[in-house]
Amino acid sequence: MSYLLKKILIGLARVQIRKYKPMIIGVTGNAGKTSTKEAIAAVLRHSKTVRVAAGNLNNEFGFALTILGDWDQEYYDCGSSIGLWLRVLWAGCRGLIARRDCAEVFLLEYGADRPGDIKRLVAAFKPHIAVVTTVSDTPVHIEFFKNTDEVAAEKANLVRVLAAVDYAILNHDDGRVFDMKSKTKAQVLTYGFEESSTIRISDFKYSNIDKDKPAGVIFKIHEASSFVPVEIDDSLGKSQAYAAAAAAAIGTVLGMNLIQISEALRQYHGPNGRLKIIPGVNDSTIIDDTYNASPASTRLALETLRDSSGSRKIAVLGDMLELGKHTIPAHQNIGALTASCADILVCVGSQAKFIAEASKMAKDKIFIFSASDDAKSEIRHLIRERDVILVKGSQCLRMEKIVAEIMAEPQRKKELLVRQSERWLSK
Repeated sequence: MSYLLKKILIGLARVQIRKYKPMIIGVTGNAGKTSTKEAIAAVLRHSKTVRVAAGNLNNEFGFALTILGDWDQEYYDCGSSIGLWLRVLWAGCRGLIARRDCAEVFLLEYGADRPGDIKRLVAAFKPHIAVVTTVSDTPVHIEFFKNTDEVAAEKANLVRVLAAVDYAILNHDDGRVFDMKSKTKAQVLTYGFEESSTIRISDFKYSNIDKDKPAGVIFKIHEASSFVPVEIDDSLGKSQAYAAAAAAAIGTVLGMNLIQISEALRQYHGPNGRLKIIPGVNDSTIIDDTYNASPASTRLALETLRDSSGSRKIAVLGDMLELGKHTIPAHQNIGALTASCADILVCVGSQAKFIAEASKMAKDKIFIFSASDDAKSEIRHLIRERDVILVKGSQCLRMEKIVAEIMAEPQRKKELLVRQSERWLSK
């Protein structure tokens, strides 16, 4: 696709925003962005038309595809083609005449691979509400930044641009994120487990089908003296509670009460590949966290495995990429956690060997493979009845191949039918 055509599409998207003035909600952070976007969308669809940017199209061009008519999903599924660009261009021009293609709310992910990325994005597409999820000690995409504080400073550009009538929604439990309250003119709401959070999470626990079968998470969300219970099925991890709390903060900003928010969150089930519960072979349970991997999300995934019910815990961990000089120590830090979270460790990839080296597990409980294709059948043979298996790694490792190999047969057939229907709908 030509540089000129990209610029035209971005320009058309900006003109639509200026003409129709929809609300823009921006989300950034080093983990939990997709879950947060999906939870916010579930809450806002209670009363508004919402369009959510798909996948990782978190730049100006991705924003344009979302704004001009939800083309980002087609681009993600089918790739680039001249036919697609002509349809997008026509839709963009048509949208200047009729508003039917412009949603009331656009929910966009502001990505930061390099210094200046978010500053450039907010200059082109300024949000009205900004959500910052987390900035861990060793965040993902740090290879082009000097240190973690520089990453946090870049993320803070999302709240710096906000006006006094806007809102910043900040994770109270992350010190670097909470400190961003001093970097914005906007009204600040916080969320988290901390007592002083505007939207507070409490009584978090896992729900089970039986003692060895995790089913989801249960927790309470508080605002001032009020609270509501929230239950999320088929997904695990405190990340689900954080996502729901961020969504609740936005719901309150837009005038919803906690009961309405709790009812809306029943439509949220957690995105695929993010601590998703899947039935496995031999009556096992898979925790599918294969979408991507950073030190913060891998730590969270291991803690989730540790706290889940199951006869044995198996951690299947792939490389964490784009960490630059932090690569070796970040993998070693994860390795040091494994013995307290799992009974068996499977490492996949060239960097994951550092996880294995730092693990305090017995050597006969550690297995190392160079690629997911090499590992998948061997892992299947390891699994016993009622095991719980965490599968996680960066996208390039294709850890989803392992999940596909160890799925229970009915689930495998269901996934195949879903893929076939998606291909048919995209034609």
